[in-house]
Amino acid sequence: MPIEYQHTKIPTCYATCSIGHKESQTLPLKFKAIADAGFDAVELSMPDILSYGKMLHGEEPDPRDYDALVDIGKAIRTQAREHNLIILMLQPFANFEGWPKGSEERRDAFERAEGWMRIMEAVGTDMLQVGSSDAPGISSSLDDLAGDLAELADLCAARGQRIAYENWCWATHSPNWRDVWRIVEKADRPNLGLCLDTFQSAGGEWADPTSKSGMLEDVSRDKLEARWKRSLADLSETVPPEKIHLLQISDAYKMDPPLEAKTDGEGLRSRGQWSHDHRPLPYDGGYLPVQEFLNAVLKTGFRGWLSMEVFDGRASKKYSDMLEFGKKGMSSLEKLLQS
Repeated sequence: MPIEYQHTKIPTCYATCSIGHKESQTLPLKFKAIADAGFDAVELSMPDILSYGKMLHGEEPDPRDYDALVDIGKAIRTQAREHNLIILMLQPFANFEGWPKGSEERRDAFERAEGWMRIMEAVGTDMLQVGSSDAPGISSSLDDLAGDLAELADLCAARGQRIAYENWCWATHSPNWRDVWRIVEKADRPNLGLCLDTFQSAGGEWADPTSKSGMLEDVSRDKLEARWKRSLADLSETVPPEKIHLLQISDAYKMDPPLEAKTDGEGLRSRGQWSHDHRPLPYDGGYLPVQEFLNAVLKTGFRGWLSMEVFDGRASKKYSDMLEFGKKGMSSLEKLLQS
């Protein structure tokens, strides 16, 4: 249900990848828990589509078999309707932009995009989340990155679809909200906007999972706080609210011991490792300035979707079931908007 805030109603969403991680916790059960907790919509994750396909057919579909995924998507759309849930967005579409012209990687990126757009039509959503690429070897040119996003936005526009471009704080060239905003401005497409995220911004500009303090230590604490507040003020003053498609919300655990400042066996940078399993709900053991970032976004005039996207490896020990976890998510959103 929407949450009352300053005489308006803020719509609420919960990412399907953020609740229930046992095989028995199927997508329909996730939908039920999210709906019963009072949320209006879901972000639908590709891993949940694949898992639901396995539930329907006994084996997980090939992620490139778009004909099969479209059929699965239609069944998911029916499930969402039965629970009165909107499918707000399909996510996470990764490593799209910046590949050299004519490369196999660029061809693959656009082939994947076409397949995902077909799935979007099947599930009944008009929004695709694109995360800023963490691939090595991509261009650092603003013109190249914006050009790719503009081309993708034009393909989406032909289908009545839009893009929410998100800074991932471990990205190769665009880890901060300013970076993706520059790209969105340069691309200049009406259906291209931002997916902002409390973890991605605070976790990149303020915190550091590889330091003992859990904070960035390239400057003094006072200078860090001043720099962070300057970033928030710039966000509030420069990003038009209509270019923010949604705000994802999560906190982060302080890592003890700190993570090593190196990539893991899969090539994932330390902040990416932190993101995957150490992002609790607000007011649930984290330490990021979530409230400050939310306030800055609201100062733009944004009154759109607030979405819980958490990845908490400790949740199964703290909550008895998905409904309890979902209700905690709703109460934390309400508390954030009342503070």
